[in-house]
Amino acid sequence: MNSKEMSIHKSVLLKEVIEVLDIEKNDIVVDATLGGGGHSLEILKKIEKGGQLIAFDADREAVERFDLKLKNENLKIGKKIFLVNENFAKLKDVLSNLKIDKVSAILADLGWSSDQLIGKGISFQKDERLDMRLNKNQKLTAYAVVNQYPREKLKRVIEKYGEERFAGRIAFSIIKRRTEKKIETTKDLAEIIEKVIGKRYRNQKINSATRTFQALRIEVNEELDNLEIFLRSSIEKLEKEGRLAVISFHSLEDRIVKNIFRENARGCICPKSFPVCICGKEPIVKVVTSKPIIPKIFEIEKNPRARSAKLRVCEKI
Repeated sequence: MNSKEMSIHKSVLLKEVIEVLDIEKNDIVVDATLGGGGHSLEILKKIEKGGQLIAFDADREAVERFDLKLKNENLKIGKKIFLVNENFAKLKDVLSNLKIDKVSAILADLGWSSDQLIGKGISFQKDERLDMRLNKNQKLTAYAVVNQYPREKLKRVIEKYGEERFAGRIAFSIIKRRTEKKIETTKDLAEIIEKVIGKRYRNQKINSATRTFQALRIEVNEELDNLEIFLRSSIEKLEKEGRLAVISFHSLEDRIVKNIFRENARGCICPKSFPVCICGKEPIVKVVTSKPIIPKIFEIEKNPRARSAKLRVCEKI
């Protein structure tokens, strides 16, 4: 897709996100993962002319698409909109540069938009050169991981980030194949995985290559490390009663979100045997969603990619 073409992405849990963020006019709101821009457009309607939107995306083309949409629809009039081509891990630095101390609400949708699955060598649905970089300026690519990582390191990546029980066999097969010729494309890699474990996935809902491709994408983009940095920065930068909403799509992401929310919602951490608290720890947030909000059936029918989405929300105390 050309960067000037319009987004084809369908925003997940759109109605639920806008409701739970409790956005009001004149609020300062961060959309940490702009993507197709669906959430940002709804945020703009809520904050009205006096509000501010700071929208991040490490993918330059996503920022360009949204900027073009704003200009075409004349949506910038009377509103302060900052489009930032950076990873959301840079949240604190960007807000500091903009002279913004605290914000009213922050949203992060951790799924890749449909637009971003095109032309980045990330999906086994299309045969493209292995790449998987969201930001083309970074050096590490999936091609380098697959063709250069030693066997044990490759196995660890697939096992840790893909939660793939056949990680050892997949790594062995990749090493064996690359001694004959380089593994160039998504199709080449998917075929290797299929030969190793295809039959074992026959009765499952996911493709045999899904977990390995997820692992490589996470490794290339440092997704989990950046997520943890972002979550801690977001909690710090929220104003009192400000809310942070995060949509995750797999267990590794959801576990990090849940654990950091819980950690910051805890008060005293002294042993129960202590008669009085000596740690002085106070809760920083309260968890708004005791259980994650998930898409309704009709949304999943319209957008099957929404089926694994989980929305968690916390509020600054």
